Amino acid sequence: MPEQSQILATLKEYFGYDTFRPLQQEIINSVFQGNDNLVIMPTGGGKSICYQLPALLLPGITLVISPLIALMKDQVDGLLANGIQAAFINSSQDENEQQDIYQKLIDKEIKLLYVAPESLSFLDSVLAQVTISLIAIDEAHCISAWGHDFRPAYTQLGYLKSKFPETPVIALTATADKATRQDICDQLNIPDATQHLASFDRENLSLEVRPGNKRIEQIIDFLKDKPNDSGIIYCLSRKTTQMLAEKLQNQGFKAEAYHAGIDHQKRAQAQEGFINDTVQIVCATIAFGMGIDKSNVRWVIHYNLPKNIEGYYQEIGRAGRDGLPSSTLLFHSYADVVQLQKFADMSGNKEVQLAKLDRMKQYAESLSCRRKILLSYFGELIEEDCGNCDVCKNPPTFIDGTVIAQKALSTVTRIKEQEPIGTVIDVLRGAQNTAIYDKEYQNLKTYGIGNDIPWRDWQQYIIQLINQGYIEIAFHQNNKLKLTGISKKVLFEGEKISLANLKDIEKAKEAVAQIASKTKASTLFEKLKALRLELAKEAGIPAYQIFNDATLKDMEQHRPMSDDEFMQISGVGRQKMQNYGYRFIKEIIDFSKEKTKKKKKKSNKGNSHKETLNLYKEGLSIEEIAIKRQLAQSTIFSHIMKLYDDGENIDLTQFVSKEDIGTIKEAKETLENPGGLKPYFEHFEGAIDYNTIKLALAILEEN
Repeated sequence: MPEQSQILATLKEYFGYDTFRPLQQEIINSVFQGNDNLVIMPTGGGKSICYQLPALLLPGITLVISPLIALMKDQVDGLLANGIQAAFINSSQDENEQQDIYQKLIDKEIKLLYVAPESLSFLDSVLAQVTISLIAIDEAHCISAWGHDFRPAYTQLGYLKSKFPETPVIALTATADKATRQDICDQLNIPDATQHLASFDRENLSLEVRPGNKRIEQIIDFLKDKPNDSGIIYCLSRKTTQMLAEKLQNQGFKAEAYHAGIDHQKRAQAQEGFINDTVQIVCATIAFGMGIDKSNVRWVIHYNLPKNIEGYYQEIGRAGRDGLPSSTLLFHSYADVVQLQKFADMSGNKEVQLAKLDRMKQYAESLSCRRKILLSYFGELIEEDCGNCDVCKNPPTFIDGTVIAQKALSTVTRIKEQEPIGTVIDVLRGAQNTAIYDKEYQNLKTYGIGNDIPWRDWQQYIIQLINQGYIEIAFHQNNKLKLTGISKKVLFEGEKISLANLKDIEKAKEAVAQIASKTKASTLFEKLKALRLELAKEAGIPAYQIFNDATLKDMEQHRPMSDDEFMQISGVGRQKMQNYGYRFIKEIIDFSKEKTKKKKKKSNKGNSHKETLNLYKEGLSIEEIAIKRQLAQSTIFSHIMKLYDDGENIDLTQFVSKEDIGTIKEAKETLENPGGLKPYFEHFEGAIDYNTIKLALAILEEN
């Protein structure tokens, strides 16, 4: 195993970072120890480094299984930009290109090889001639029918461990619940894999849910505050993506549709445009984005309700990968639910898909902190509300729900965590049906203790307890309700529970949170973005592969003006410093010089006012001052008004006649004191100029 100093030096040399993110070092050390690993880390959390860095220090090649051609190309382009030897094999290449790569593999000129699962069988003869030090399986959730985006081709990957038993396998995905995690390990033949579950908490993402009425109007209002930001709008149908793209284009937005039914070339152009920042908005079906490593997506909108929380969380995770504040907005309606139920009916695991859809619907209708709900779904429990979702920003009223919670949790305990939500409610309400009597639940102490609460209200209360992390749903066990580690605090330690007042639920469905105003980006940041785009075009790669927005923000803050200072910026490695350092440093220096000039100009402007004041004190008129200073009379007039506003002893009456003051006073009364100067100017049909009107009004205001 390499020394930690060597690992850290490699991190800085090739990736530009001085320290690891949470769990990265632990995972990398486990890889070097030869362990199999399952890594669950949210989008933007730094999964790729967990196998890319070991690949540089391991003796042989690292084989990376990746599901999409675009994803492979994106990853390889990024590695090459960092000075790392990498390549991919897929159907987009001709035979000569592939033969060149095979030869480089044999000659040990490649450290990472990306390949689709469908192409593995064609590589047996080549892989037999090289040393495979590590096998990385990206987007590993694709192997599990319990999860989302299931891909049958992934199910063949279990043979890799049998064929290379001494080679460590690392499986990585952004989202997987307990059932999916277990399924991944079983199918990949790595049952003893060390599981690394990173925090799913993406604090930089704001979460908002709105009813799906007048969606297009709401989207346009949302986008007006984000004129230069990139974003994705996910839609259920192909037709909706095209309709929405056309409407946004008509409003002046650079928007394109993306779905499988569009001509391949047009689809590729839309994706390339988005990657290269020439297309601002992509209206797409859910397949879009999986193969894109674009770090500066600032917002994600779901035009329709997603089919499950895993997919939803992965899709919103495509925003703010660089860690900067980003927005997410979800619309939902009953029509969405009906459509998704039809899709579930046609799936191979209907009951699981319907249960997960119900959970998604509960999230959309929730009156609890949305981040708490998402995190508890993946087994991560937090006590404090996030403060960065629409519910936290516009909280409902709450009731003391401790007794309600104790009754529900106690019932789940007494039925030994073996029933879904409907049966639990039937026990609480003392239902007299076959399901209750067959299992003798009528003999339980909690039978009927909640008969004073309507069935639908019990459903809402239990959903809130699920959302707060006191109960979880075991989807792979017929949706049985299970207690969590914090349930005992309510049952045995007297912890108080607050539940949202159900009377607020209908009001909440109609409430639309106010959209925060966009903070304008600084001039230097915009200049650095423009330079980045220029360099990206020269290199023929996406702008974010030069540097991401977070790195540009770091440059803006620290203003590096030498190679050594530039190397201290987060995200700057040796290769990128050599490739781009000079241009960025020059831009920063030029900006600093320009800013200094502006300060001097502003200082000179103050001196200019002072010079006008001195000439006024000598008794010169505005016309005489203008001639002496070789400036326009309007400029001198503006100086005089500024000096007057600043409290200088200026007698404005010497610049306007008493007759004009009287005439303007009459107009002020006639026009009922209008707010601007234009009504006066139009009232006098241009006979009295704006400067005279302004002077007279200032005098009248003073008197």
